[in-house]
Amino acid sequence: MMKKMFSGLILTALFLGSPSIAQQGLENNQSDFGEFMNRKGTFTRTASGKPSENYWQNAADYQIEVTLDDEAHTLTGKVTIDYTNNSPEELSFVWLQLEQNRFTPDSRGTLTTPVQGNRYNGDIDGGYDISEVQATVGKRGAVSTKHLIEDTRMQVWFDEPIPAKGGTATISMNFSFKVPIKGMDRMGRLQVKDGWIYAFAQWYPKVSVFDDIEGWNVEPYLGAGEFYLEYGDFDYKVTVPYDHIVVGSGKLMNPKEVLSAELQNRYQDAQQSNETVYLVSPDEIKNTEITRPKQDGMITWHFQIENARDIAFASSESFIWDAAKINLPSGKTILAQSVYPKESDGQEAWSRSTEYSKASIEHYSEKWYEYPYDAATNVAADIGGMEYPGLNFCRYTSKGEGLWGVTDHEFGHNWFPMIVGSNERRYAWMDEGFNTFINHYSTLEFNDGEYPANLDQTRRYNNYFVNENREGIDTYPDVANTSNLGMVAYMKPGIGLIMLREYVLGPERFDNAFRSYIETWAYKHPQPSDFFNHMENVAGENLSWFWQGWFYGNGNIDLGINTVVPYSGNYLVVLTNKGDFPMPVLLEIEFEDGSKERQMLPVEIWQRGDNWNHLIRTDKRVVKVTIDPDKILPDVNLGNDSWPQPLYED
Repeated sequence: MMKKMFSGLILTALFLGSPSIAQQGLENNQSDFGEFMNRKGTFTRTASGKPSENYWQNAADYQIEVTLDDEAHTLTGKVTIDYTNNSPEELSFVWLQLEQNRFTPDSRGTLTTPVQGNRYNGDIDGGYDISEVQATVGKRGAVSTKHLIEDTRMQVWFDEPIPAKGGTATISMNFSFKVPIKGMDRMGRLQVKDGWIYAFAQWYPKVSVFDDIEGWNVEPYLGAGEFYLEYGDFDYKVTVPYDHIVVGSGKLMNPKEVLSAELQNRYQDAQQSNETVYLVSPDEIKNTEITRPKQDGMITWHFQIENARDIAFASSESFIWDAAKINLPSGKTILAQSVYPKESDGQEAWSRSTEYSKASIEHYSEKWYEYPYDAATNVAADIGGMEYPGLNFCRYTSKGEGLWGVTDHEFGHNWFPMIVGSNERRYAWMDEGFNTFINHYSTLEFNDGEYPANLDQTRRYNNYFVNENREGIDTYPDVANTSNLGMVAYMKPGIGLIMLREYVLGPERFDNAFRSYIETWAYKHPQPSDFFNHMENVAGENLSWFWQGWFYGNGNIDLGINTVVPYSGNYLVVLTNKGDFPMPVLLEIEFEDGSKERQMLPVEIWQRGDNWNHLIRTDKRVVKVTIDPDKILPDVNLGNDSWPQPLYED
């Protein structure tokens, strides 16, 4: 009894007398653990992060016919939009996006581009010519031609409102624009040895989202902010010179009309082959006797895609074309295909594009959610990397690891935001960050790790985390400094999910929650709070401290060991949190006999202060204690993460 009392007095003296061993439980850190934002359920969204029975979203189906003039470099056509108003209110008008109007000298995007330029430079001699605007409610409503164009937005009025809860309207118009050479690194045209490559995106007038959060989402198209679009079915026809090859989002509906008999056979062979098959080889470019029906003049390619939020296509007479079969978990097979010029040919370059595409789609389909479209197409263009449903544009000069990385990243976007339809213009982290996260695991798996995956090497980004000019994840992309955008939108949120999976929740709990989030919000419009709520409810963990600290804060992690002291045959580890928010503490304890063990201390140790004393119960001699031995956390102070050879003797 005396010995135990004496030991207790020693421990008390240590706590009170040593600056390295502080008392604990004297503070209140509820602000770190409380609700940092309103995440309560609403009429349309549940507190568990699901759409409620009252959830609604509007829909838009498109019929489009366009013709490419490859001498004037113009695209001309007509769009007809069948719009369904599922909202609980009548709509007297609709807002549309006219993104080609970004390419004018007085557009908001042009006028907000720095003089020195940036990634989102664009030509300024373009923009839409719009004519024959007609808007009708229902099948027999009066035709209205009233409309207003303001920068990249267009307001179309009706003679009578679209009824709530299922009312329909039809909007149609003719449009034409000059295809820019520099299309803000998202679309445009590139001249190669054998002709022009046309990459068409943001090419047709499209309806803005009207949602339950703020009504019409009408932010202008400036540059960094991407897109927020309704879902619907697309039926589109593209008329081009007969020697062009066209690839587009969705399924090619008329291969017998646009492909020669030989090319049709190759097309069928590719759909049965796990290895890449040439449809048009490098030696067959422009050999229309082999690849095209016997005709001249113009030819029309017809595509369809269902339940998509956008479409893109490419056209050129200079394409090599190859393809292979993609095997999906359900047993369904679809087509992976690539088109690229001779300048991109080679086994170190685009000849492996279809292999990369196939591997990427198969991985994400197996791990997260099955790919829904009929083809996955990679297009070589003068674009760093840009994604659309079922189709990418990637840099034509990319090779090896770089080509794998950009191909895998752009195809990953089919899950975020093509399947899970978040608002990219505001919450870039919900598509770029989530995608960067899933890319890490795809790269680990590809060809048994042929290329490095290093998102989990989080401390390599510490220079950014301690930079006084850093910005938070919640910064809107058009507001963020362009030099910070890669971290704000891509890396920091990706690292956040790495920490959540590998350190906080563990793979099983995280994967269950993340898969459920994707399935729950597939083809819908989640908000940040829906993601937070759903992850917590499925994983079974209150993560307010994590969302607040990492996603909606700009602080850093700094966990430390003040000292390790012996106590009654055991050891006391004195921990401190010098960072800006709490984290669980994973300790690795190394013993004199060479053995090791790990102990995870829950985040709740920091609820009443920034110091914690942890007792290691052992009869072995402790020689080293390390926080976060796998270095998953981007802890900004490496100097206090471990305790070295002890000075104390037993």
